[in-house]
Amino acid sequence: MFHCSSVFSVLPLHNNSFNHTEIICGKGYVTQFAQKFLPTFFWIVFCVGTVGNASVILVYWKYKYMKSITDRYFLHLAIADLLLLFTLPFWATAASVGWIFMNFMCKMVNSMYKINFYSCMLFLMCISFDRYITIVQAMKAKNSKRKRVLHSKLACFGVWLTAVGLCIPEMMYSESKQARDIFTCKMVYPATITRTIRVTVLSLKIVIGFFLPLLVMVICYAFIIHTLLQAKRFQKHKSLKIIIIIVIAFVLSQLPYNSLLVAKTIVTYTMVTNDCKTSDNIDMGFQITQSIAFLHSCLNPFLYVFAGQRFRKALFKISKESTEESQLLLKSAGVETTQYLSP
Repeated sequence: MFHCSSVFSVLPLHNNSFNHTEIICGKGYVTQFAQKFLPTFFWIVFCVGTVGNASVILVYWKYKYMKSITDRYFLHLAIADLLLLFTLPFWATAASVGWIFMNFMCKMVNSMYKINFYSCMLFLMCISFDRYITIVQAMKAKNSKRKRVLHSKLACFGVWLTAVGLCIPEMMYSESKQARDIFTCKMVYPATITRTIRVTVLSLKIVIGFFLPLLVMVICYAFIIHTLLQAKRFQKHKSLKIIIIIVIAFVLSQLPYNSLLVAKTIVTYTMVTNDCKTSDNIDMGFQITQSIAFLHSCLNPFLYVFAGQRFRKALFKISKESTEESQLLLKSAGVETTQYLSP
């Protein structure tokens, strides 16, 4: 996603070919905020999210039987979340001291971050549609299981392919640039790329990366809620609560950031030049809302996977086995030590 670039661009948020406020504005307040807030925030999100998503991958790797269609989407979502989280230490460092890594790392980290960001959104859409088929079209789902398995594999491949396609500009035009005394990693379009192309690409990313998943989620979960309300299921109230939490978490974490992107698209298209105060507010808004968007990578394991009883049992079983193995190793070590010390 391309936005209006500041002197201190922590994430490659902006590309400011039409708004030259970064040349005349010092951005000191924005820089101080980024240096104080972002590194700590990124490291917290990285640690919590890594533990959660790594646990998901561990369970699916350990127990081969957990390979249903839904499990496949959960696994790919955890992989995308984890790869996205792995970029946060780089952005945390950049927030503190600027981009100190090579230009090649700028392209790689920025591309990996964006690819997995879009993958997460699209996999959430796939999970919503899969739940719709499973609950609302239960009979159809049961009779076409083999076809659904094939479709799920194609869907996973399609999600990764779409995400990579959307991030081709990042692969080509991300680079490390010096702005005054700080190096930043950001998108730098060549002059040959027209404004129309830039706006079109940005619009595609907003539509595919947010509005399409949101639309699918709302429609699918609306049908699911309607079906659950008609059913006489003991667990339906719990299911409804989880669905409502999922939709609210998605909207609260992604809507502010994408709303700013829509506003930026309009500004880019109309070639409006902002004053320094407005430019500072836009930069602050992008940093805060994108940080909130990162939280979803932490929440996904708890919203989608840990809520399932089968997964919790599997995770508890792994923890129990690990504890027992550790105790056996400690006992063995104790016996060996005793034998060594005996006369």
